[in-house]
Amino acid sequence: MRLEKCWFCSSTVYPGHGIQFVRNDAKIFRFCRSKCHKNFKMKRNPRKVKWTKAYRRLHGKDMTQDATFEFERKRNRPERYDRNLTENTLKAIKTIDKVRFRREETHHKNRMKGKAAKERKEARKELDQQIHMLVAPGALVKETSAASATKVTVKVQHESDEKRMEE
Repeated sequence: MRLEKCWFCSSTVYPGHGIQFVRNDAKIFRFCRSKCHKNFKMKRNPRKVKWTKAYRRLHGKDMTQDATFEFERKRNRPERYDRNLTENTLKAIKTIDKVRFRREETHHKNRMKGKAAKERKEARKELDQQIHMLVAPGALVKETSAASATKVTVKVQHESDEKRMEE
Protein backbone atom coordinates (compact mmCIF):
# COMPACT_ATOMS: atom_id res chain seq x y z
CA MET A 1 0.00 0.00 0.00
CA ARG A 2 1.60 3.24 -1.15
CA LEU A 3 0.58 6.61 0.26
CA GLU A 4 1.20 9.38 -2.25
CA LYS A 5 1.47 13.13 -1.72
CA CYS A 6 -0.90 15.57 -3.38
CA TRP A 7 0.99 17.62 -5.95
CA PHE A 8 -0.83 20.83 -5.02
CA CYS A 9 -1.36 20.85 -1.26
CA SER A 10 1.11 18.13 -0.15
CA SER A 11 -1.45 16.22 1.89
CA THR A 12 -1.60 12.42 1.85
CA VAL A 13 -3.48 10.67 -0.97
CA TYR A 14 -4.67 7.26 0.20
CA PRO A 15 -5.16 4.35 -2.23
CA GLY A 16 -8.44 4.59 -4.11
CA HIS A 17 -8.82 8.30 -3.38
CA GLY A 18 -8.12 11.44 -5.34
CA ILE A 19 -7.48 12.17 -8.98
CA GLN A 20 -4.50 11.31 -11.15
CA PHE A 21 -3.64 13.57 -14.08
CA VAL A 22 -1.10 12.44 -16.69
CA ARG A 23 0.33 15.11 -18.95
CA ASN A 24 1.40 14.52 -22.59
CA ASP A 25 5.04 14.24 -21.51
CA ALA A 26 4.07 11.34 -19.16
CA LYS A 27 4.47 13.46 -16.00
CA ILE A 28 2.02 12.23 -13.35
CA PHE A 29 0.22 14.65 -11.02
CA ARG A 30 -1.76 13.24 -8.11
CA PHE A 31 -4.39 15.29 -6.31
CA CYS A 32 -6.12 14.51 -3.03
CA ARG A 33 -9.45 16.13 -3.98
CA SER A 34 -11.13 18.08 -6.74
CA LYS A 35 -10.27 21.39 -5.05
CA CYS A 36 -6.57 20.78 -5.68
CA HIS A 37 -7.20 19.51 -9.21
CA LYS A 38 -9.26 22.60 -10.13
CA ASN A 39 -6.64 24.96 -8.70
CA PHE A 40 -3.98 23.13 -10.73
CA LYS A 41 -6.08 23.49 -13.90
CA MET A 42 -6.50 27.21 -13.15
CA LYS A 43 -2.65 27.38 -13.11
CA ARG A 44 -2.53 28.67 -9.54
CA ASN A 45 0.78 28.66 -7.72
CA PRO A 46 0.57 26.52 -4.52
CA ARG A 47 3.05 28.87 -2.83
CA LYS A 48 0.53 31.72 -3.15
CA VAL A 49 -2.56 29.80 -2.00
CA LYS A 50 -2.84 30.19 1.79
CA TRP A 51 -4.18 26.73 2.69
CA THR A 52 -1.36 24.71 1.09
CA LYS A 53 1.69 23.37 2.90
CA ALA A 54 3.97 25.14 0.42
CA TYR A 55 2.54 28.52 1.49
CA ARG A 56 2.73 27.67 5.18
CA ARG A 57 6.38 26.57 4.92
CA LEU A 58 7.35 29.58 2.80
CA HIS A 59 5.81 32.03 5.27
CA GLY A 60 7.23 30.39 8.42
CA LYS A 61 3.95 28.88 9.62
CA ASP A 62 5.20 25.27 9.51
CA MET A 63 8.57 23.80 10.29
CA THR A 64 10.82 23.46 7.25
CA GLN A 65 14.18 22.28 8.61
CA ASP A 66 13.78 19.19 10.74
CA ALA A 67 15.65 15.90 10.64
CA THR A 68 12.44 13.92 11.21
CA PHE A 69 11.17 14.88 7.74
CA GLU A 70 13.92 12.78 6.14
CA PHE A 71 12.21 9.60 7.36
CA GLU A 72 9.16 10.52 5.28
CA ARG A 73 11.09 10.55 2.00
CA LYS A 74 10.13 8.07 -0.68
CA ARG A 75 12.42 5.08 -1.06
CA ASN A 76 12.15 3.03 -4.23
CA ARG A 77 14.58 0.30 -3.21
CA PRO A 78 12.81 -2.85 -2.01
CA GLU A 79 14.01 -4.30 1.28
CA ARG A 80 14.04 -7.97 2.17
CA TYR A 81 11.64 -8.71 4.99
CA ASP A 82 13.32 -9.04 8.36
CA ARG A 83 11.23 -9.37 11.50
CA ASN A 84 13.74 -7.55 13.76
CA LEU A 85 14.16 -4.72 11.25
CA THR A 86 10.40 -4.30 10.97
CA GLU A 87 10.00 -4.29 14.75
CA ASN A 88 12.76 -1.70 15.16
CA THR A 89 11.28 0.41 12.38
CA LEU A 90 7.85 0.47 14.03
CA LYS A 91 9.42 1.49 17.34
CA ALA A 92 11.41 4.20 15.58
CA ILE A 93 8.27 5.53 13.88
CA LYS A 94 6.60 6.02 17.27
CA THR A 95 9.58 7.85 18.74
CA ILE A 96 9.96 9.98 15.61
CA ASP A 97 6.30 10.98 15.84
CA LYS A 98 6.79 12.00 19.48
CA VAL A 99 9.89 14.03 18.62
CA ARG A 100 8.14 15.70 15.69
CA PHE A 101 5.11 16.57 17.84
CA ARG A 102 7.33 18.11 20.55
CA ARG A 103 9.29 20.13 17.99
CA GLU A 104 6.10 21.39 16.34
CA GLU A 105 4.80 22.48 19.75
CA THR A 106 7.97 24.43 20.51
CA HIS A 107 7.91 25.95 17.01
CA HIS A 108 4.32 27.11 17.56
CA LYS A 109 5.16 28.43 21.04
CA ASN A 110 8.07 30.45 19.61
CA ARG A 111 5.87 31.87 16.86
CA MET A 112 3.20 32.94 19.35
CA LYS A 113 5.67 34.36 21.89
CA GLY A 114 5.00 38.07 21.26
CA LYS A 115 1.30 37.71 20.51
CA ALA A 116 -0.02 38.44 24.02
CA ALA A 117 2.00 41.65 24.36
CA LYS A 118 0.91 42.77 20.90
CA GLU A 119 -2.76 42.12 21.71
CA ARG A 120 -2.44 44.06 25.00
CA LYS A 121 -0.85 46.97 23.14
CA GLU A 122 -3.65 46.98 20.54
CA ALA A 123 -6.32 46.76 23.26
CA ARG A 124 -4.77 49.69 25.15
CA LYS A 125 -4.65 51.74 21.94
CA GLU A 126 -8.30 50.97 21.22
CA LEU A 127 -9.24 51.84 24.81
CA ASP A 128 -7.44 55.19 24.52
CA GLN A 129 -9.29 55.94 21.29
CA GLN A 130 -12.73 54.87 22.57
CA ILE A 131 -12.50 56.13 26.20
CA HIS A 132 -15.42 58.52 25.65
CA MET A 133 -17.73 55.49 25.42
CA LEU A 134 -16.73 54.21 28.87
CA VAL A 135 -16.78 57.46 30.87
CA ALA A 136 -20.07 59.03 31.92
CA PRO A 137 -20.98 62.15 29.88
CA GLY A 138 -20.98 64.41 32.98
CA ALA A 139 -17.48 63.31 33.99
CA LEU A 140 -15.75 64.97 31.04
CA VAL A 141 -15.15 68.72 30.98
CA LYS A 142 -17.65 70.31 28.62
CA GLU A 143 -15.72 72.22 25.98
CA THR A 144 -16.32 72.74 22.31
CA SER A 145 -13.02 71.51 20.92
CA ALA A 146 -12.15 67.83 21.17
CA ALA A 147 -8.43 68.55 21.39
CA SER A 148 -8.75 70.51 24.64
CA ALA A 149 -10.79 67.83 26.45
CA THR A 150 -8.99 66.42 29.47
CA LYS A 151 -7.63 62.94 29.19
CA VAL A 152 -9.11 60.47 31.66
CA THR A 153 -7.09 57.47 32.77
CA VAL A 154 -8.97 54.34 33.74
CA LYS A 155 -7.33 51.50 35.65
CA VAL A 156 -8.69 48.08 34.79
CA GLN A 157 -7.98 45.17 37.10
CA HIS A 158 -8.47 41.63 35.85
CA GLU A 159 -9.70 38.89 38.13
CA SER A 160 -7.62 35.77 38.17
CA ASP A 161 -8.92 32.86 36.12
CA GLU A 162 -9.32 30.74 39.26
CA LYS A 163 -11.82 33.18 40.83
CA ARG A 164 -13.87 33.31 37.64
CA MET A 165 -13.98 29.51 37.39
CA GLU A 166 -15.24 29.17 41.00
CA GLU A 167 -18.24 31.46 40.43
